[in-house]
Amino acid sequence: MQGRPARPSGSGRAPAGARPASTVQGLVERNRDTPRPRTAREVEVRRNRVIVGGGVLAVLVLFVGFCTRVADDDGTTTATGGGTEEAQDANGGEDGGDGGGGDVEATPTTEGLAPEAPEGFDGWVDPASSGKPWSTEVVGQLTFRGNPTRSYYGLGPVPKAPEVQWQYPESGGMCGNSPVGGENKTWCGSGWTGQPSAWKEGDRTWVALGAYDKKIHFFDAATGESVIDDFDIGDIVKGSVTRDPDGFPLLYSGSRADFHVIATDRDGGPESLWSLDAEAVSPTKWNDDWDGSPLIVDDHLFEGGENGQIHIVKLNRAMGDDGKVTVDPQLVFNAPGWDDELLDDLSGSGSRVNDVSIENSVAISGNTLYFSNSGGLVQGWDIAGLKEGEAPTRTFRYWTGDDTDASIVIDEEGMLYVAQEVERDSSSARNAEVGQLVKLDPTKPDDPLVWSVADAGGMWATPALWKGVVVAPTDSGRIVGVDRETGDVLWEKDLPGPTWSSPVIVDDVWVQGDCNGVLHGFDMADPRTEPPSLWEVQLEGCVESTPTVFDGQIFVGARGGKFYSLGDG
Repeated sequence: MQGRPARPSGSGRAPAGARPASTVQGLVERNRDTPRPRTAREVEVRRNRVIVGGGVLAVLVLFVGFCTRVADDDGTTTATGGGTEEAQDANGGEDGGDGGGGDVEATPTTEGLAPEAPEGFDGWVDPASSGKPWSTEVVGQLTFRGNPTRSYYGLGPVPKAPEVQWQYPESGGMCGNSPVGGENKTWCGSGWTGQPSAWKEGDRTWVALGAYDKKIHFFDAATGESVIDDFDIGDIVKGSVTRDPDGFPLLYSGSRADFHVIATDRDGGPESLWSLDAEAVSPTKWNDDWDGSPLIVDDHLFEGGENGQIHIVKLNRAMGDDGKVTVDPQLVFNAPGWDDELLDDLSGSGSRVNDVSIENSVAISGNTLYFSNSGGLVQGWDIAGLKEGEAPTRTFRYWTGDDTDASIVIDEEGMLYVAQEVERDSSSARNAEVGQLVKLDPTKPDDPLVWSVADAGGMWATPALWKGVVVAPTDSGRIVGVDRETGDVLWEKDLPGPTWSSPVIVDDVWVQGDCNGVLHGFDMADPRTEPPSLWEVQLEGCVESTPTVFDGQIFVGARGGKFYSLGDG
């Protein structure tokens, strides 16, 4: 039935009564009872007041210890080099101090590494980690949108006047043939989502990219030379690779063929240690692509597939006696991401009634695994008891009405930000009723919609959170800046569409690709006003892929066939 409100199914409703603090409901209630942490500025003022009477020397010592960032000549701020005592979170504050509208303090940490989880937190992913680096072991941008809440955008500094440092290949392009609808099609470069991973390993920075030439490439960030041989993955890669966050020399990626766990420490080049075929589980629907960027948390891999299923794999990673990495993966859980109610709602879609593929990258906050699918079914699964052998259960269900390829973004309060497309005529009433950019409160499963923003073209890009503002590109090229709390549209900007490249914001600089092949830099120091242009770089072909900002460089691919490194001259 078109346009009816979504209702939680019997198995999808959270049970009544008190819930442990590690569940979504418990975490939100706990946050509501916690006094608001002070912002970085409030902490500074309070500290200075306390030490005034302690003498000039004490004041100077404390002030030097407090300052972790330096002002550039143009007045913006960039992280200081060499491992500071505090890390800027991706929502715009230092240690969450002004991040995305919320103020969450974190334990001081080495720049680019995640803070340790606070004492007393018992769960898979601390909600307060939203906007912060993922790994406590590896400095890097390791997965699509950086962390399990899909809300960390990279490590500065951002180049001030970027230009192309190197490109791959020097001539020609990364191209491959892969059929669509039974007809052959040539794909070039990298496309949606296509965000490269970058990480520090010893004295070298690695960059890994899955591309349309059916290969995963491993580049030296400084030179563009191959660190190890390419890995032939069998078909084009539309998603973003994930580098192991716990320091194991492993890379995880799917393609239009199958999904692989790849070792990068073999003398003969990268080696697939394990693969998963879309038909390894049942029932399945739609096709066998793997577009999502997986998460690895506590030795478990979480991945959705275009077969419509959610998969959880216990990896059993270890280092062998020969010093090489080993895995012994076991599929411990899988389940359809659709239900009969959804198929009934999509019944007017013709052949697309079975298009319930999971193309976005799964997200985790607290003990809940979130994703949506091509039928527009946003859902949360309780994984609290997974390690003890308890099967995950669905605790949140909300139908938005249309294809949702953008990944769900989760803030530090556990709120969800979902961007959906405008594709299905049969469910257009529900799509229009809900809107294309929505904020959902999963602690209110019967009425989770907080606010929504309409857009006639819909959205493929994953939104970004920055200093209380949601930045959301649309298919048409319209980009909106939305107040995170109220849903009010603060500003709009128009670029050549479709803008499928997700916004990347680091050190108050927003990096955005458009479909005329231009990579833009905008000033986000005041995100509540339309961001002015800082710079533009012309590349070859539509920039569908999401850029990676890492340690003074920008890495991005384009549909012209090439992959680029940009930096200051």
